[in-house]
Amino acid sequence: MGVSMSQQNVTSLSLLGRVRLRDEPSWTRLLALYGPLVEYWCRRGGVEADASDLAQEVFLAVSEDLERFEHRGPGSFRGWLRGITRHKLLDYYRKAQRQAPAEGGSTALYRLQEIPDPQPGSSDDADEVSGLYRRALELIRSEFEERTWQAFWLSAVEGRETSAVAAELGMSPVAVRIAKSRVLARLRAEAEQLID
Repeated sequence: MGVSMSQQNVTSLSLLGRVRLRDEPSWTRLLALYGPLVEYWCRRGGVEADASDLAQEVFLAVSEDLERFEHRGPGSFRGWLRGITRHKLLDYYRKAQRQAPAEGGSTALYRLQEIPDPQPGSSDDADEVSGLYRRALELIRSEFEERTWQAFWLSAVEGRETSAVAAELGMSPVAVRIAKSRVLARLRAEAEQLID
């Protein structure tokens, strides 16, 4: 079951472009990619029990401001999303401080401000990007036949030799390279502008 014609037409736009057009399945994909990361940032900012509620507030703000986002280079979407998350965390702590000033809301605000953004190339940055790619791969897996997926996985992810993968799967080396190329092209289309 390869990529259907309707999927090919839709993937000519980046995921972000489809989300801007209010395409509901694309919005769902964006949430699947970035929801876990935003919740992680919320927990890292000290919000445990309300992390998923706060993440929903973040994505509501994203939906309202997406037209203003400009891709300015590697990591710019994540940086933009992290900034929105930080603002929502600050709002959360300000509200908590107003409701119960004796519970240390200002301490939480200071702690949040001390959390550094991951530096490009750092292990934290690499972990974020790796998680995004893993989730993107999970999202596109069902678009490929199992043997195509296995050829891609064994050669691209596990780094096995093309000839060994071909022999194991009963494919020609050319078919393995084509399978790998098809999945990688689809992944690039899914992740364009978002994962960089």
